[in-house]
Amino acid sequence: MPNEAQPRRRQIQLSEEEQAAFLAANRKTALATLDAEGYPHLVAMTFGVKDGVFYMTSYARAQKVLNIRRNPKVGLMIEAGGAYAELKGVMVRGVCDIIEGEDAVREAWAIISGATATPRRRETNDSAAKRVALKVTPLRIVSWDHSKLGGRY
Repeated sequence: MPNEAQPRRRQIQLSEEEQAAFLAANRKTALATLDAEGYPHLVAMTFGVKDGVFYMTSYARAQKVLNIRRNPKVGLMIEAGGAYAELKGVMVRGVCDIIEGEDAVREAWAIISGATATPRRRETNDSAAKRVALKVTPLRIVSWDHSKLGGRY
């Protein structure tokens, strides 16, 4: 049961261990960038985490990459759960570096694949020359696990 004397934000916050386990189990994120007119541009991405830094890859000419070149401030949201009482997630505000080169893309793929080391399909592997690695360094991380409230809101 939650401690009523403690603010709700702290009650539902994930510990470092819980956050690491959640991110390992949930490999899809919404990546938010800003377009040329200042509107949010949201896309689903597969990611990996190494040493607290988030890695993804994209085609170099994709809209999200153009947006990041213009403004490297990004947001990530990884969330799971159906009902409100089950929602669990991590939101990241950070700065994204675009790393060029096939070696960087292959290194990002290795981080994304993680322990499974799933081999890449040939057609995906062949696209490395057209891709870039996206490296998001968090400036702020917020997490939540509504199940910690025990059904009370």
